[in-house]
Amino acid sequence: MIRTLHRWPGLIAAAFLIILALSGMALSVFPALEVASSPSAVAQQSVGDLATMVLKQHPTVEQIKRAPSGRITAWWFDGNTPGSAVVDPATGQDVGNADPNPVEQWLINLHRSLFLDDNGRIVMAVAAAAMLVLALSGALLVTRRVGGWRNWFTRLRGPQAGRLHSELARVAVPVLVLSALTALWMSASTFNLLPTDEANAAFPTAVSGQTGFAPDQIAALRETPVSALRDLTFPAAGDAQDVFTLTTSTGMGYLDQGNGQTLGWADNGPWAQAYEWIYLLHTGQGAALWGLILGLMVLSVPVLAVTGMLTWAKGRRGRPRLRGMVAAARAQTVILVGSEGGSTWGFATTLAQALQAGGQSVHMAALNSFAPDSYRTAERIVVMSATWGDGTAPTSARGALERLATATPTVPMTILGFGDSSFPDFCGYARSFEAMAREKGWQLLLPEARIDRASPQEFARWGLAFGQEIGLPLELHHQPAMPKIKALTLVSRRDYGEAVQAPAAILRFALPKVGLWDRLMGRDMGRFQAGDLLGIVPEGAKVPRYYSLASSTADGFAEIVARKHPGGLCSGQLMALQPGDNVQAFIRVNPDFHPDKGTTPLILIGAGTGIGPLSGFIRNQGARRPVHLWFGARHPDTDLFYGKELSDWSDRGWLSGLSTAFSRSGKRHYVQDALHHDAEALRELISIGARIMVCGGREMAHGVQAALAEILEPIGVSAAALKSEGRYVEDVY
Repeated sequence: MIRTLHRWPGLIAAAFLIILALSGMALSVFPALEVASSPSAVAQQSVGDLATMVLKQHPTVEQIKRAPSGRITAWWFDGNTPGSAVVDPATGQDVGNADPNPVEQWLINLHRSLFLDDNGRIVMAVAAAAMLVLALSGALLVTRRVGGWRNWFTRLRGPQAGRLHSELARVAVPVLVLSALTALWMSASTFNLLPTDEANAAFPTAVSGQTGFAPDQIAALRETPVSALRDLTFPAAGDAQDVFTLTTSTGMGYLDQGNGQTLGWADNGPWAQAYEWIYLLHTGQGAALWGLILGLMVLSVPVLAVTGMLTWAKGRRGRPRLRGMVAAARAQTVILVGSEGGSTWGFATTLAQALQAGGQSVHMAALNSFAPDSYRTAERIVVMSATWGDGTAPTSARGALERLATATPTVPMTILGFGDSSFPDFCGYARSFEAMAREKGWQLLLPEARIDRASPQEFARWGLAFGQEIGLPLELHHQPAMPKIKALTLVSRRDYGEAVQAPAAILRFALPKVGLWDRLMGRDMGRFQAGDLLGIVPEGAKVPRYYSLASSTADGFAEIVARKHPGGLCSGQLMALQPGDNVQAFIRVNPDFHPDKGTTPLILIGAGTGIGPLSGFIRNQGARRPVHLWFGARHPDTDLFYGKELSDWSDRGWLSGLSTAFSRSGKRHYVQDALHHDAEALRELISIGARIMVCGGREMAHGVQAALAEILEPIGVSAAALKSEGRYVEDVY
């Protein structure tokens, strides 16, 4: 429900919101410009003193106004010729043109009404309402994604567009809510939908009939500071029945021009006073710095609109459409999916279609939408989830475990995990979800079930068991959907490891050449950087293998480091490639294994082919921050990948420190031993905020973590704490 409430107002009102935001941002600059160009106010100056000085310069002055910025403007008639000017409050002299800024007026008309008068005002009011709905629903979605308000500023994961959308929203939402509320208040006031209690004193029925009393002798004008002035209207020349009209920030009244007496006064009511604050908060008039902050925050709206549409479009492409899907409240089977890369959605769709063919009504959604109270007719809930990293929730399952912990058990549930059994924490998130479900008393239809390496056969066997449990024959024939792949041509290779019976190579592929239109339509490889993954589909296989990239789009090529594994289909084909040969490949972003944008030291730790992305980080970081590399290999003469480059990068200052460890040469030690040798240096780097990035085999990664735990214990820092802060990240295989 919240997603729908957030999605459709954003998509429908996007163009109007962008106009509203950009024009509002431009208007936010004018209060600051007006303050900068206006003469300085005089401390403790009274309206009487100001009026007297202006009268000396313009005896026929009719009106003096003070803008919220402090700018003083006077209007007069010289004979039959009207005149106006910005006035210096210190001297009463003219210092500038009082004509409205035509650019500002044009922007005001665009911002308020699209040049369409009342109809346009209604449209922009609806756009402001849409922005309010988007901001509030967006805040709820961010809260759901991070697992509660307490985690509002926790580090986010996921694709770049979605991550940028959420990160911007976390900063801008409070200001956008305020801006939308004040806009709606002002619109309601324009259409007289709010009570009005602005001061409106009755015009006096009797006056002294005299003229000529000096403004600086009138008590009300002497006692009113210029800072409170809104408007002072002078009596018409020669009309003894006319009066001074004084309007201030608190009210308005009439003053006798013959004796200076106050003939009538009315104070603004609470609604008028509230409008003063609403106007200031929305426009920045009277608070120039706030106006600039407001404009800067509102500038996030176009970025949020674009990133939101990109995320929505990617989600529609990434999640298979299920024809005939019913609403969650009307489904017999609710299928909830936790997926990081998208493959689990394909399995869920296969199950959903089989259930539909058996006469079941089905609803399929992301696991992070888990809300059992809304599944009113459900007979069962099926949770299908992958695992990200070491047992943590995948992108579409963020916050689901926390909601399960507080939910009341309803209908029976079954949980199916997807993962890779070569990882120690195989299907860790699905197991955590199942453990929590058992603890909270949910009835589980089947014992724990796990699908290893996206096996269609294991999925089919699970389907038979599930079908027997619910009394429905299910035959699940899943065909994994392949991503869009491109042919990459090998342009060079550097071979290593033959002497130690571990053939490996640095493989560099040319990027396919595409035109501008293809790039705009997303038919190229897409942008990537070191640390992202190159998925290669070997001949004779349907499941891709992934290799960490050692290059970025800016380098103009895709480079990986690969080692031949006994019986390895993909690695064997890669090792057989010669320049000019092609592979079928695609890019998968890996945003959680990118260096941050800071300037604190970067600690890179790797072994073997794990040097690939680390070398890309060094190449792309340049000399902007200290980078220290600890690298382990077998032998310096056979598999010291990037040996020449490492030496060059050290000479150029791109590498502040380089430590190597070789398991089949010299001391025969490993990268963990090198870390222990440099323990003091590591503790010093960590104490000043260094970030650790580890890449290589899982066994090496566990050894590194254990070594760092020992090294950092004296300073009271743990690897777990660094991970929670986003200062320790791994890419292991």
